[in-house]
Amino acid sequence: MNKTLLIIKREYLTRVRKRSFVIMTFLGPVLMAALIIAPAYITAISKGKPRKVLVLDETGWFQHKFQNQENIQFKYLSETPLAKAKAEAISNDYILLYIPLPKLNLPVNAELFSLGQAESHIRSYIKLVMKQVVETKKLLALGIKPGQLKSAQVHINLISIKISENGKEEAVNNDIEVGLAIFSGLLIYFFIFLFGSQVLKGVIEEKSNRIIEVIISSVKPFQLMMGKIIGIAFVGLTQFLMWVLLTVVLVVAFQGVAGGSSFSSGMKTLTESQAAITGNHANNITSSQTSTMLLQIHDLLSGVNFSVMIISFLFFFLAGYLLYASMFAAIGGAIDNDADAQQFMLPVSIPLIFAVALTGVVANQPNGPLAVWLSMIPFTSPIIMMMRIPFGVPYWQIALSIIILVATFIFVTYVAGKIYKVGILVYGKKVTYRDIWKWLKY
Repeated sequence: MNKTLLIIKREYLTRVRKRSFVIMTFLGPVLMAALIIAPAYITAISKGKPRKVLVLDETGWFQHKFQNQENIQFKYLSETPLAKAKAEAISNDYILLYIPLPKLNLPVNAELFSLGQAESHIRSYIKLVMKQVVETKKLLALGIKPGQLKSAQVHINLISIKISENGKEEAVNNDIEVGLAIFSGLLIYFFIFLFGSQVLKGVIEEKSNRIIEVIISSVKPFQLMMGKIIGIAFVGLTQFLMWVLLTVVLVVAFQGVAGGSSFSSGMKTLTESQAAITGNHANNITSSQTSTMLLQIHDLLSGVNFSVMIISFLFFFLAGYLLYASMFAAIGGAIDNDADAQQFMLPVSIPLIFAVALTGVVANQPNGPLAVWLSMIPFTSPIIMMMRIPFGVPYWQIALSIIILVATFIFVTYVAGKIYKVGILVYGKKVTYRDIWKWLKY
């Protein structure tokens, strides 16, 4: 046991002291924070001066319908030839909106002329205004006032209520649960492969450098394999926790520094652009509506048992990693180079790939027979069970999945230890599945 602890300590300290580990530990959160901060910041610094749009409307339907925005200014042209309007737009780097007079149909066609590609928010705003004007004209032609149609519109608020076995009712949101399910499942898949492959590469490296022969003279092969697996597991947990902590710190710090200036302005511009695309205006949302939305979001999030999710994530990550890392260690001990690793890694990786491929099915039917059975099969349960937990899983199913996973890990570790014990001392021979079967019978 003491020797295993020494190997765990050696693996952990050796890897956390590497320059690549330090760089990725700090670079990862920077990249994650950049994904959150960069869109708003880039929007803020790239706004520049407002774009001017010349409107040449031959129909007369849209005169003064386009209102100046924060970053868009409209100028209406009257009785101006198209060629002259184009020349004015090109010479001044303006955008020309040309709405031709249709002969038979409604004016639903328009053209944008500009030196470069017109910005997406400008196109979205123009399409939105034209759509509203044409629809209003059509309604009036049918004898329907737009206000009447608007007053007839209703919003259906469908709330899903989940009833637990003890009769307790709570509101749930399927979109939030699906998002959490897919995110947690893919995160488990990513970490298992990321740190499991480190075990494989570490064993191959020590075997090719003949370091393994020195180490194996002092410890048992099984102790060496377990020490390497557990040591790298601690490295993975350390890096994961550092990523979460540093990402939160960076985002909060940036919001504190730039909260009242460009960052807030950029977030506002992004919100307005998204509203224009969807046909809604952020200015129409009152403070009371915002408070109501925040309360609804809080109620929906409170329906998710985050304590169970976090504990389950840590367990299924560790158990899934230990299960696959033991198999990766056996593969690393049986081969001499990375090229041969693909031959043996594919059969081992198929269950994980299969689980990820069924992400949509499991998220749509989390309590269906397929999802339940896959959450019990140990080679797919780390991903599938984590995808089911946001939707609410009976505790006995979680406990049964854990028992099966732990039992399988112990058995696979025993089998992998036998392969590892023989394979680490085999050099210069291309190992086949028949050779591995012989080693298992020793």
